[in-house]
Amino acid sequence: MSGDEKGRIREREADAGVESREGAERRPLMQVRGLKTWFPVKGGAFGRKGKMLRAVDGVSFELQRGETLGLVGESGCGKTTAGRSMLRLVEATEGEVIFDGESVFGMNRRELRAFRRRAQIIFQDPFSSLNPRMPIGAMLKEILQIHRLVPKEQEESRVAELLDMVGLQPEHASHYPHQFSGGQRQRIGIARALAVEPELIICDEPVSALDVSIQAQILNLLRDLQKRLGLTYLFIAHDLSVVRHLCDRVAVMYLGKIVELAPAEALYRHPRMPYTRALLSAVPVPDPTRVRRRVPLEGDVPSPVDPPSGCPFHPRCPHPKKDERCRAQRPALNTVADGHMAACHYPLNEEF
Repeated sequence: MSGDEKGRIREREADAGVESREGAERRPLMQVRGLKTWFPVKGGAFGRKGKMLRAVDGVSFELQRGETLGLVGESGCGKTTAGRSMLRLVEATEGEVIFDGESVFGMNRRELRAFRRRAQIIFQDPFSSLNPRMPIGAMLKEILQIHRLVPKEQEESRVAELLDMVGLQPEHASHYPHQFSGGQRQRIGIARALAVEPELIICDEPVSALDVSIQAQILNLLRDLQKRLGLTYLFIAHDLSVVRHLCDRVAVMYLGKIVELAPAEALYRHPRMPYTRALLSAVPVPDPTRVRRRVPLEGDVPSPVDPPSGCPFHPRCPHPKKDERCRAQRPALNTVADGHMAACHYPLNEEF
């Protein structure tokens, strides 16, 4: 083979490498397709398995690199189960999760361990997720040792760096979880997630248990870390006022399904789904001169063990056009405007 031919082969290989990197940058970081997570419900005199509780019932979305996607809804709608299923902390019943081009559900133990370095979670209750018998420094060192991230002589400095990143002092490394406040414990949870240098962090209601002033500090910290480290967030919450200022897009869940997905500003300005409008009407407005009309919902949330036919929201829906089609036919999540999707037979047209 001549030198010119070898040179052309090297050029083609280099071009292919560039194209591969560019393709990886263009594709979504995570794709969730038809995710279902059902749990058996025991019943009867002998505790036999009967019906299934449909915690997550066909969820699909994409998560772009560097964005923050909010996942919101009432308690029990399945948002936390969806987040944990994506990381295989809870095994899904059906569906597919693709992370950077690879199937998460098809990973073996070694591949799953490598995936866990790239995708982490921050839990709602930081105290229950921390080992009460271990000092914070030892807890962080254990993570560094398991994943072999730094040499042993650099562990102390890396722990100090992680604590500094989340607004804690190096001397806090010798303290135990019970010696910290709720906000400080959540900072420790964030430091633990950052220890493996992840690309994706699932934030499972990380500020819902904190005072309002502390919530703002943690949200600002998450935003700063995202800009600094190029992180991608899936932010699970039920507080819509929090989500508006942090998220690029928002997905609204109801009874295990996504019923609306849109850019944050579009969703807050012009919600197309009656359920989303009802949620937004309950958010306090920090302006005494502005009056927002409440949208009351009748009845309770149906049971995920025995969901209603047709649109899952139709038993409580206040839409004036609600008819037999809503009761019989389940609406698909369709595009109703640029980048705005809603699962409703009669999406709302007027702005909120």
